[in-house]
Amino acid sequence: MKILVALDWSRYSEHVFEILLEQTAAEGTEIRLLHVLDPLPTKLAQAKGSREYPDFEAAARQQRSDAEDLLEEYVKKLRAAGFHATWLVEEGDPRDVIIDSAAAWGADLIILGSRGKTTLQRLLVGSVSESVLHHAKCSVEIVRSRVV
Repeated sequence: MKILVALDWSRYSEHVFEILLEQTAAEGTEIRLLHVLDPLPTKLAQAKGSREYPDFEAAARQQRSDAEDLLEEYVKKLRAAGFHATWLVEEGDPRDVIIDSAAAWGADLIILGSRGKTTLQRLLVGSVSESVLHHAKCSVEIVRSRVV
């Protein structure tokens, strides 16, 4: 079985990881951890073309490096538990990247957290988990956190 696990910087990601370890047998399971970076701040800074703005390129490189470090730590824990695990950092809209990455890799299951956005937040920006649930070609597990 191939499981794509989408993780972000929220406190819900740790819970998603815990649920994964509790519910999944290591034998015969491949896990790919995915973190999606939002390229918008860098693109906006580039579009402005002004020296007044901070170095968004350096910030984007740091953000990618931090994400890679985080995912590498999770992968080490998974491998220690007997899983075959890899990680991937991509840029773009999380809804599209998660769905496309799962399809390209041939995932059987996507696991991601639900941040519990309010109705207004969902209307304004949409829910990543709801979009993945409705558009993915494979099964999707949405983990609701006990964290409040």
